[in-house]
Amino acid sequence: MHNAEALCSIFNPTVNSYKRISAPRTTSGATWAPGSITYGGNNRTHMIRIPESDRLELRLMDGAANPYLMQAGIIAAGLDGIVNKRDPGARLDIDMFAEGHTITDCKRLPLNMLDAVRLTDKSDVLRERMGDELIDCYVKLRMEEWRRYCGSISQWELDNTLDC
Repeated sequence: MHNAEALCSIFNPTVNSYKRISAPRTTSGATWAPGSITYGGNNRTHMIRIPESDRLELRLMDGAANPYLMQAGIIAAGLDGIVNKRDPGARLDIDMFAEGHTITDCKRLPLNMLDAVRLTDKSDVLRERMGDELIDCYVKLRMEEWRRYCGSISQWELDNTLDC
């Protein structure tokens, strides 16, 4: 949990990945990705779901993520947690979509790829455990994608700002 912000760009590698973070609950009641760094029991509104005492689900990953980098990131964060005896804080047994606004002391996940990549770039833990060369290459690749995204004009922009 301590490294979730830095891992976000690895687990959510595309511009569109961030549309699912903090997306509202659907009309069917289904939930998307979490927007905050929390854990709870059998509750899909948290980043880490613990449905049974011997099982957990890390819900931050996007389907577009590289499975090898995901595993490396999990191991890096896990080792950091063990070595530094990281405390995950109190378990929250609330619906974060309905009641999350009442929790003021939990960290929030980055809401766009630029912020996430910057957090990855600044992470001493990821640099130490995954290597500067890998992190530098990954950041360069994602920043180029962000620049291409910002350099294009979307249909929304055409529809809403062309006549401004």
